Amino acid sequence: MNQSKSVLGISLPLPNGTIIKNRIFKSAMSEALGTVYQNPTESLVTLYKTWAEGGAGIVMTGNVMIDRNALGEPNNVALEDERDLKMLMKWAKAGTENGTHLWMQLNHPGKQSPKMISKEPVAPSAVPLTGGLKRFFNQPRALQVSEIEDLINRFGEAARIAKKAGFTGVQIHAAHGYLFNQFLSPYHNQRTDEWGGTLANRMRFLEESYKEIRKQVGRSFPIGIKLNSADFQKGGFTEDESMEVLQKMSELGIDLIEISGGNYENPIMMGVDVKETTKKREAYFIDYAKKAQALITTPIVVTGGFRTQKGMEEAIANGEIDMVGIARPFALVPDLANRIFNGSYETVHAKPIRTGIKRIDKSASLLEIGWYEQQLARMGKSKSPNPDHNVWISLIQNLLGNGRSVFFRRRA
Repeated sequence: MNQSKSVLGISLPLPNGTIIKNRIFKSAMSEALGTVYQNPTESLVTLYKTWAEGGAGIVMTGNVMIDRNALGEPNNVALEDERDLKMLMKWAKAGTENGTHLWMQLNHPGKQSPKMISKEPVAPSAVPLTGGLKRFFNQPRALQVSEIEDLINRFGEAARIAKKAGFTGVQIHAAHGYLFNQFLSPYHNQRTDEWGGTLANRMRFLEESYKEIRKQVGRSFPIGIKLNSADFQKGGFTEDESMEVLQKMSELGIDLIEISGGNYENPIMMGVDVKETTKKREAYFIDYAKKAQALITTPIVVTGGFRTQKGMEEAIANGEIDMVGIARPFALVPDLANRIFNGSYETVHAKPIRTGIKRIDKSASLLEIGWYEQQLARMGKSKSPNPDHNVWISLIQNLLGNGRSVFFRRRA
């Protein structure tokens, strides 16, 4: 099957006139392939060249942090200034081969920065993470207004440099419990100034950051957002509030909206606690997307659960979404898009990564993140993924590299 015969092969025009060659969106995955000083590396260049050649319309980077002192995990890439411009240009050139769009995901972890990295993480309010996670994260302190304003400038600066380096778009990560999501959530944001309280105030940080990015990159450069459909947390960011944010961002001129859900405390985005009926239907957030389609004209991506070509094609053909977001299957089948278009795609059945020991497997999402990061590391060395990589070997490699920190939930 050639690209033109599948509905997934139809190009997508974005609101600003940018054309994406097809409907397949490689969603962000944590690579942990930066240096210990947060610089980009040759491994990232090789990995993204592989994905660019694999045929997706948009390839999204793992989160790039806008502050070296605020990391989500070791070996994140951070972008504060132009010191790494040469390597960023190399990364961008490799990732935009084959007519592929390479977008940089910009992020700040807020309080979701582990103890071993942050002695005193920052957040909208001094509200700690809850439950079993508490012991892995220090109590955050509330950001001062001057710091919030500095962060807004940092997002704009990072986007400007990404554009200068040759990335073809950026995405604001406002999902999964990171800083933007913390500001949006009434549970995590208990401020009484202009940055908290009403939803209009809670979304101010996101709005102002978007405006600063747009000012720095111009109208013709695509800006996307990753937004939670809800936090699935009592007292947290609700679906109704999410719809309001979605409409506001659409009005402001955002170019592409990726829908996800959950946070570290309730990691729905990892497929944890997702109903079986939802899994069978493949896309975890498709019902939300359908409601959103009635409110906005901005193109929508749903990530989470897509596995079969039939499921992907139906979601596009039915007008439920505009792009299909796929993450983990790209860690096992980097040329997944090409296979769909040449008729050789077989549904990716990723086996659960488990040891069989309950005490270890209760941190299953961590085992899986480590296992998948090792697949990306293989590709970064020009090796093929190894779907039979032994979970025990993976765990030992993880422990040697990260110590006991492998047992806290890291980003999806």
